Amino acid sequence: MSDTAPVTLLLVDDEPTLREPLAEYLSGQGFVVHEAESAAMARSRLLDLQPDLVLLDVMMPGEDGLSLCRHLTEARDLPVILLTARGEATDRIVGLEIGADDYVTKPFEPRELVARIRSVLRRSSRSAAPLEEDAHYLFEGWRLDPLRRRLTDPAGTLVPLTTAEFRMLRALLDHPRQVLDRDRLLDLVQGREAHLFDRAVDNQVSRLRRKIEADSRNPVLIQTVRAGGYCLAADVRRIAPGRA
Repeated sequence: MSDTAPVTLLLVDDEPTLREPLAEYLSGQGFVVHEAESAAMARSRLLDLQPDLVLLDVMMPGEDGLSLCRHLTEARDLPVILLTARGEATDRIVGLEIGADDYVTKPFEPRELVARIRSVLRRSSRSAAPLEEDAHYLFEGWRLDPLRRRLTDPAGTLVPLTTAEFRMLRALLDHPRQVLDRDRLLDLVQGREAHLFDRAVDNQVSRLRRKIEADSRNPVLIQTVRAGGYCLAADVRRIAPGRA
């Protein structure tokens, strides 16, 4: 997304009474809006379309929004804001864990949605083009390639990461030996109101520990700080690709 090109959105919702007026409102705010009434139609549209962000209803006939969200964040690396009438915390946590960038519960104020869209796009823009975007992270023999999202252990074995795990690991690597409370971590990873999603942070950290700790029940790298949060207890170096 350039600074001058209009922002392109893909709005996926099976309810025309919500989708069509919302698309009209967003168009009036300067966005280019493409619509899809199902996950299948969204996948078809994405063959020729590269939106800057996807607005995605969770509850749809056929393939649901969470399944499509996983595809969008892992295979396409697209920012996603989930739209749903389901307000339970568990549903919101699941959405965040599979990589959604934000979560809006219906009914919502359109102006709030616009503010959230712009906030997600700002975060995506900052994270997409840092000065040393391609520099690898080295820590305790591990290596993370942020562009390819490839994590290798000290033996050189590839360790697969989900989108949520990658974001959490990168947030910790960007702040080594610093205590990050849940509010701060969730702001770095998702930009949500963190007090609603403490469990999402804890679950992501727990899953990440199972990937990088020798014993996830007695973590050494990602330490829990009582009444504080989490801390990556390792020195981190950034090096150019191809260097040891």
